[in-house]
Amino acid sequence: MPLAHAAAVTETDFPESPSPPPTRNRSALWLLALLLLALVGWRGWVWWSAKASAAHAAFSDVEQRIAALESRLDSLRRDQRGQGQRLQQADATNRVLRDELLGIGQRAALLEDSVSKLADPDRHGAQALRLDETELLLVMGQQRLLLAADLDGARRAYALAAGVLSGIEDPAYLSLRQTLIQERAALDALGIDPRVQAQLKLDAFARTLQTAPHEPLAPGARRPWWQRLLGSLDAERTEERAVLDAGADRATAQAALQLELSLARAAAERRDAAAYRASLTRADAWLQRLWPPSPGLQRQRAQLQALAAMPLSPDLATLGSTLQQLRQQRAAR
Repeated sequence: MPLAHAAAVTETDFPESPSPPPTRNRSALWLLALLLLALVGWRGWVWWSAKASAAHAAFSDVEQRIAALESRLDSLRRDQRGQGQRLQQADATNRVLRDELLGIGQRAALLEDSVSKLADPDRHGAQALRLDETELLLVMGQQRLLLAADLDGARRAYALAAGVLSGIEDPAYLSLRQTLIQERAALDALGIDPRVQAQLKLDAFARTLQTAPHEPLAPGARRPWWQRLLGSLDAERTEERAVLDAGADRATAQAALQLELSLARAAAERRDAAAYRASLTRADAWLQRLWPPSPGLQRQRAQLQALAAMPLSPDLATLGSTLQQLRQQRAAR
């Protein structure tokens, strides 16, 4: 009861305050909304600025890192190029060293071969010197015969080789001495060199052409049956030869004949049998154009044919056999 009475007294003693007008409340709400919106905008701008700054800083950091990476890549490329150059230089050095090693190996093989040859008892002392001298003399004799046509020089060289070889007491070279004796006997039986002999006879034939007259056949001489059968053809040939009685034509034919003989000498000098015989065949044709048929012409043609049949090289099947056998024996031992 006292509480209810107190509440009643209060309500009756104090009158109610008047309520604020609604317009002022709305203005306060709008102002509060604007303040909140400004606060939110400011905070958003601050957040956006911080984010943009952070993004710009991150972008700058990324650019710096990219620049650093590019610089690092350039440095790596330079290092790679330097490494490649050093590898090329090392490869070239290795090739040079490999070539030098191969050269050293070859020189070592040559030294080993030389030592093995020096260890061979056949290479010691006077025997080795005598074998070397014998080989040298055999080579000299063979070359003097083939190149210079010096048969006497070849015989002297072979005689010296036989004297040197006789001083070797090793029975292994007995067959070599027998082969040398057979080759010397073949050289002694050869006589004059065929090339020199052919040149001498060719010179003698050229001299006889300038001095020997060519008389025609006697009118009453009996001709062979084939000449009588082909009399008309012989007459035509005689007319053709008569054309060469003129001074200029005959001088030209004689010069051509001497030229063919000179060509035959040159072919004999170089041992060219085919060119030698071809030159003498053409010379025979010029003989028949220069003089009419006669016994002298027949003799000259017979001499020319005999010259063409002569050999130009010595027929020595045993030439060089001693030298070949000596080299084989020395190589085998």
